[in-house]
Amino acid sequence: MAEMTSYQSDLIDSLKGPCEGAAYLNAAIGEGDYSLFQLALRHVAEANGSIAALAEKANLSRESLYRMLSKKGNPEIKKLFSLLPAMWLRLAVEPKERECPTA
Repeated sequence: MAEMTSYQSDLIDSLKGPCEGAAYLNAAIGEGDYSLFQLALRHVAEANGSIAALAEKANLSRESLYRMLSKKGNPEIKKLFSLLPAMWLRLAVEPKERECPTA
């Protein structure tokens, strides 16, 4: 019989690459729900290994990263600028619906 895995562990496994993590975070942002983005950020962080190792890569304290990713956390933009590159991601701003005019 095939081994059963939990949805949570399958989700985390599927987010290990930067392309998958970026798509997941962008989908959460697209929903316009801050708490959903925060949960997605927590999942992508989990997929990138231990919080201690990730905190070190991001030059954040382990405690600060735990707080930031907690359900009551509030990821400040400054900390996102440190955390995202540690997960091989970047923050970008795009036009909502229209294409930009070309020169």
